[in-house]
Amino acid sequence: MTSSTVTSPRPDRPPRPNLAFRRLRGKRSPAEFAAAVRRAAREIGERVSCDARYIGRVEAGEIRCPNYAYERVFLHMFPGRTLTDLGFAPRSSVRGRRARADEEATGAHADRAPGTASETRRAREPYDTPDTQYPHHPYDTHHPHDRHHPHHPYDPHDDNEESDVLRRAFMMSGATVAAASLGPLALAHDAVAAGRPPRRAGAGHAGALEEAVRRIRLLDDRHGADGLYRRAAAPLRTAYALLDAGATRQATADRLYAGAGELAISVGWLAHDSGRFDDARSHYAEALATSRMTGDPALEAHAFCNMAFLARDAGRPREAVRAAQAAQRAARSLGSARLLSLLALREAGGWAGLADRVGCEQALTRAQALFGQGPSDADPEWMTFYGEAELEGLEAQCWSTLGDWPRAARHARRAAALQDPHFTRNLALYSAELADDLARGGRPDEAAGAGMRVLDLLGEVQSSRIHTMLAGTARVLLPHRRASGVSAFLDRHASLPRTA
Repeated sequence: MTSSTVTSPRPDRPPRPNLAFRRLRGKRSPAEFAAAVRRAAREIGERVSCDARYIGRVEAGEIRCPNYAYERVFLHMFPGRTLTDLGFAPRSSVRGRRARADEEATGAHADRAPGTASETRRAREPYDTPDTQYPHHPYDTHHPHDRHHPHHPYDPHDDNEESDVLRRAFMMSGATVAAASLGPLALAHDAVAAGRPPRRAGAGHAGALEEAVRRIRLLDDRHGADGLYRRAAAPLRTAYALLDAGATRQATADRLYAGAGELAISVGWLAHDSGRFDDARSHYAEALATSRMTGDPALEAHAFCNMAFLARDAGRPREAVRAAQAAQRAARSLGSARLLSLLALREAGGWAGLADRVGCEQALTRAQALFGQGPSDADPEWMTFYGEAELEGLEAQCWSTLGDWPRAARHARRAAALQDPHFTRNLALYSAELADDLARGGRPDEAAGAGMRVLDLLGEVQSSRIHTMLAGTARVLLPHRRASGVSAFLDRHASLPRTA
């Protein structure tokens, strides 16, 4: 495969240090300041992967203007200040430089034959990833892994305003379109599909793999699993092909193994949430094996966490308890109280399935106490979904399993009220749980109202789990058709298209 021979334009002058940003950091180390940025991002629902290296690049002037996500976080951290006050250049001036560089690169490639590396550039997909934003081939041997190059393929600090608009439109366009753009490893996947082994992986490939995991999680939060599962399996196959090809450095190999394991869990969750339990079990087992091979306790805890959840849903509650307890053993050295809280909830779900009310209550008490210790920098990135709403939702499921419908309904109602409405899938899930608990608790009119709210959300969500829950609620409500609102709910539910 042909590599690009054109070097991207260099900056007109050496970068000027950002002294204003350095003053804002104060006495904190770059790593401490990066942790503060990540905390601020969580406070406003943003997801950024800020580390000491990024802070160093900002202070050195290599990042002249942050992308929109970082902009929102920085302005949240320093209210009343503008980007210029923080030492950044106006966005329009940075965009102008990028546009001119792109025009020059395009012109330099114009006389290439079709099929060479320059042909890999395309119109930017909505919610595009850094690996596909630049004209360079990801296997380019000239400069793809120069971390200080202005067009590094894994520089996540994109400035293009068009990209932000497209991302917003993309997230509103439904799961089918969303799934179609899952391609941060697309070029490596093309090589694998054609029977050609990919070249040895570099830092850009590890970054693209990590970004694939983030994108799948975000799309699932917004749209549910059904429209994503089959599409998400492609980057997973590519990830394992990259592992077989080897990496240029040990640090890159470690990132690839961790990324492949996390991707296997994410794909396993998509299978789990869409009712493909055997597929999910296989993916989780692959992730667990990867964690054991590399001695990665964080990955091991995550794999056991999801295995516990799957076992509960598959009707194997004792396995759920044991998997959750194994996850807690793996997680003890990680220093995250929130992770241990979630794992205690997984254990509580298993005890509920065994009809062990005492064991369930003890695990719930432990989960609440650990959650009360608050977030920390040790919390895994994949746990961004776990807030007060999820805590209430999982507790509602435990009480529902134990048959305590009023208590389950109280927690489900709190979960739905606390859930950020932008994360449609979870809002629909908690509302479906509430509808079912109310129906089984003898409150059919309220159940019908909650069920109608779920139906309103199904245009944006594709989740077999939610459809199954709603179908169960409809069966419980059938004898109560004359109650207020029940007939309208049943008729509307019956008109839903059948899911495969």
